[in-house]
Amino acid sequence: MGEWAGETVGPDVWETCRELIPAGSVFAFLAEHRGALFPAGMFADMYPSANGRPSMPPQILAAAITLQALHGLSDFETVQELRCDLRWKAACGLGLHDTAFDASLLAYFRRRLARSAQPDRVFEAVREVVRATGLLTGRHRRALDSTVLDDAVATQDTVTQLIAAVRSVIRHVPGATEVAAAACTAHDYTDPGKPRIAWNDEQARAGLVDALVGDALRLLGHLPEQELGEAAANAVGLLALVAGQDVEPAEGSDGRDGRWRITDGTAPDRVISTVAPEARHVHKTRSHRQDGFKAHLAVEPETGLFTAVALRPGAGAAHHEALVGLDLLACEQAPVEVFGDTAYSTGQARHALTTAGHRLFIKPAPLRPAIPGGFTLDDFAIDTTGGTVTCPAGHTTPLSDPGGRHHQRKATFGKLCTGCPLRERCTQAKTGRILTIRPHHDLQAAARRQAADDPAWQADYRHWRPPVERAVAWLVHHGNRRLRHRGTIKADAWLHTRAAALNLRRLINLGLTRTNHTWHLSSAQA
Repeated sequence: MGEWAGETVGPDVWETCRELIPAGSVFAFLAEHRGALFPAGMFADMYPSANGRPSMPPQILAAAITLQALHGLSDFETVQELRCDLRWKAACGLGLHDTAFDASLLAYFRRRLARSAQPDRVFEAVREVVRATGLLTGRHRRALDSTVLDDAVATQDTVTQLIAAVRSVIRHVPGATEVAAAACTAHDYTDPGKPRIAWNDEQARAGLVDALVGDALRLLGHLPEQELGEAAANAVGLLALVAGQDVEPAEGSDGRDGRWRITDGTAPDRVISTVAPEARHVHKTRSHRQDGFKAHLAVEPETGLFTAVALRPGAGAAHHEALVGLDLLACEQAPVEVFGDTAYSTGQARHALTTAGHRLFIKPAPLRPAIPGGFTLDDFAIDTTGGTVTCPAGHTTPLSDPGGRHHQRKATFGKLCTGCPLRERCTQAKTGRILTIRPHHDLQAAARRQAADDPAWQADYRHWRPPVERAVAWLVHHGNRRLRHRGTIKADAWLHTRAAALNLRRLINLGLTRTNHTWHLSSAQA
């Protein structure tokens, strides 16, 4: 990789103004150890060409995006700090009179990083420092949690999404302009504004939605047969999705007559913006909803260090906490004690984590009785090996066996419930109680017993689970709950850089330094 094409302008800030840089700060640390943390060879694969040199050393840009993520700044704000703040100049190795660079270079560097074979190398570099210090040696606890990060763009209503998706198809698909001119009459799609209707007139809004959906379906149905590039294919797919996710056939229509209306409720996994199609509605509680992504975290609770992070769309079974939690622990080289709330308590997750040798301190999800105040699943004697279930009244019935112990099975009591004195506490079904036994039932039942009856388990959970909330607070502090980048890839890269910066600051506070080419912590702090 070539050297930097430019030259430092003015005296080196770290050499001439060292006493002005706060000792023990991230700025002073990067000024002194930037080359060891981000060596030139670390980025060699990102600049493979022998022709030309990078306009700015990648080590400087890596330090800049680390400070940017730590302080929650935009690209423009970051460059202003590099031009005007001695601390930033010292940390990144700039001269006193350096005017830094154009803000677009930061976006260019992040894009190169995201497309490289190691997009999370800044996080991994700091994680390697953690490993070298031995700080986590003997600390075998990991707390899992997730938090919602707000999307970088505004949520769009149905009308806005339909118009934007039609425009995207017209812009990207060859031949779509001619088709739209003949088939799309509900709105002038060259007009950047919204349709001119009485927006407080419910009937007018319904008519507009009906017409826009008709435009979308006609456009999709009359596009010429051709092989589409990536942008065109994405535009067509997105239009098909938004044209169907919020509407249903109008009353008295089966959909074939082309009449549509806004559906009641919200479609699962609904796209909320054509600008950021990967963002989703996210429910952290039943009453509170946000729009964006979920940041998933694994934290060592004693030190507060992030051991792994991941960003996923906020909805969809494939992005559930329990499944992502398994990924977060995949980097652990030895079994750990895993602390998590009920979101991580699925049978599949418990089975996978237990099989991997981890010890679980995961709060079980509460059971809901069929009758308020009545019997729950744990009031039945369930023998998954023998294939029988005995109810609280002493009636025994066999378990169905469609696929064995690792598949869902049912116990049907039927006529056994007739005349049973405990029926009112068990079921209101006319045909009697039917019990559904899900895979890994024994693991779940044992977990519920342990959480309810084991004082040592309860004490450990209360002691080591709450510190992850502190790490979440650090992550979103100073306005960092709102993402600055669109899309999962860019937002995930930001999350890893943010976690790396927070880890680095934590290590520095614990006395991180480097002597004789070795990272270590001061004995008083470690």
